[in-house]
Amino acid sequence: MNIVVNEELKAYIDPLTPEEHEALERSILTEGCRDALVLWGDVLVDGHNRYGICRKHDLPFQTVQNTRFKTIEDVHLWMIDQHLGRRSISDYLRGVLALRKKDIVDERRARALSETPSSDDAPFDVDTPATESSADSAPALPPPAPLSSRESIARAARLSSNQVVMIEKIQKQAAPELVAAVKSGVISINTAAAVASLPAEEQVTAANAGKDELKQAAKRVREAKRKPREESPESESDDQAVKPDAVQLLEQRVAELTAENDALRRQVADLQRQLAAQLAN
Repeated sequence: MNIVVNEELKAYIDPLTPEEHEALERSILTEGCRDALVLWGDVLVDGHNRYGICRKHDLPFQTVQNTRFKTIEDVHLWMIDQHLGRRSISDYLRGVLALRKKDIVDERRARALSETPSSDDAPFDVDTPATESSADSAPALPPPAPLSSRESIARAARLSSNQVVMIEKIQKQAAPELVAAVKSGVISINTAAAVASLPAEEQVTAANAGKDELKQAAKRVREAKRKPREESPESESDDQAVKPDAVQLLEQRVAELTAENDALRRQVADLQRQLAAQLAN
């Protein structure tokens, strides 16, 4: 059987850690390859690790065609849903996959509104699927529900909305070294999101220093954000203390100017009387 391993699909989902790969290899050597590899024509869609292990040890495996795939987006969405349904993946990866699904669904909906989709959207030179009759008869995958809010993304990933916000921040602002740390489980999503607020150079320095330094960096970020909030009541009270003094000074100045004005009026009145007396004489 000619099975095509497409590197883009192989790397679409984060690879297993060395420990996870070793555990899978031990399981297959003990129990065999129990789950069939999923193909799209000749292209391997699901089971890259199992396929590699079986070839390494010359073990038998089974394959199954998914004839409902019509486009590469169908393949991507199916892969995402398969991994979102697994308990073994980390919270961070579930959030990343749910956000990736949102992007695909949004792009598909926008394209459907602007143009007529092409019937020939297969990205690889493959036979899809095994027979044309089965391809024609296989129903297309139902369109996924739109993920139009953080709440819907959180439900898809089985996370909280706040976790989704933090994962978005990590994706947009985190240095690669910081992303690697949260992917590997060295630090939590919360810690990574806090450190992602720092300049890239500081993120890299903290990540290279290890888990303890990353936690300390996150603590400094949180304390820096908390400090202005804690100081704000004092600054308000200071303002309130200053305001009465300022008012008192203004009132004093007004009183001084009023007194000066009254004195000037009296002087003018005296001069007018003196002038009148001189004219009378």
